[in-house]
Amino acid sequence: QLQLVESGGGLVQPGGSLRLSCTASGFTLDYHAIGWFRQAPGKEREGISCIGVSDSTIDYYDSVKGRFTISRDNAKNTVYLQMSSLNLDDTGVYSCAASPGPGCIREITRGTMMPGYYGMESWGEGTLVTVSE
Repeated sequence: QLQLVESGGGLVQPGGSLRLSCTASGFTLDYHAIGWFRQAPGKEREGISCIGVSDSTIDYYDSVKGRFTISRDNAKNTVYLQMSSLNLDDTGVYSCAASPGPGCIREITRGTMMPGYYGMESWGEGTLVTVSE
């Protein structure tokens, strides 16, 4: 059974940092692009970052660019999202997903019209990040 499990969420003050993990079971992440997404309260899910099979393929949407860093450790079958300079707008449920392909292709998600990444599937259940005073 293919499964992704996110961890590392929690409560943090504005300006703080957290590192999220996305760990796979039942398959190896080596051959898959991995995307991070978030869903803020009352809003649709949006893509925020993606890392391809090659570490030279990394993408960030403007909402997190310069503050978040995505990386992968294939030996641990895990992709990380290091989040810094967190603000109130970063509150939400963060999920990861795997693409059957090696690259990150931006798309506007059909139905929600939100930014995303093409072909993502095998979604995890998410981890909650709350940024609050």
